[in-house]
Amino acid sequence: MSGTLIVGAGGHAKVVLATLQAAGLEVRGILDDRSVLWGQQVLGVDVLGGVNLLSRPGVRAVIAIGSNAVRRDIAARYPGVTWMSVCHPTAVVDASVHLGAGSVVFASAVVQPDVSVGCHVIVNTGATVDHDSVLGDYVHVAPGTHLAGNVHLEDGVFMGIGSVAVPGVRIGAWSTVGAGGVVVHSLPAGIVAMGLPARIKHGRIEL
Repeated sequence: MSGTLIVGAGGHAKVVLATLQAAGLEVRGILDDRSVLWGQQVLGVDVLGGVNLLSRPGVRAVIAIGSNAVRRDIAARYPGVTWMSVCHPTAVVDASVHLGAGSVVFASAVVQPDVSVGCHVIVNTGATVDHDSVLGDYVHVAPGTHLAGNVHLEDGVFMGIGSVAVPGVRIGAWSTVGAGGVVVHSLPAGIVAMGLPARIKHGRIEL
């Protein structure tokens, strides 16, 4: 199957689609399990059918779904897919950056030297990730978020829009930092933190 498939037909998929097209990649179509969308279009690209079409041989795809847990589950169900990573041409990504399979860096984002980005990560519009930081698999760094140097986000962390992490902090797996939160100390796994400075508001999340 020629071209790249996009998994998901929501608003986030529009941004992934625009990123792929800006990068000069052919988009074959969109997959979504909501049958009411089949035969419709997103920005002129056909919704071809359900996610089970990923089981066909030779598929290349990007998961365009904002939920970290959903991206994880789809990737686990279809290990035979070639998951494409892509950077918008206006993003600045240093040549030393490791970008894992299925990860997307959106317009005007900046990823600085020796950053490691895991698989199926979203570095959203205008976000910045400074030197030597580590982003685990299924992380989402929302628009306008700023990570200082040597920040470590474990798997599944969600950094809300406009949030900040100061140098050297570590945020545990599957934790969420709310919009505008400023992380000045390391945070444990599976919590929700909000505010300035970010404080834990909710206990452990089971995913």
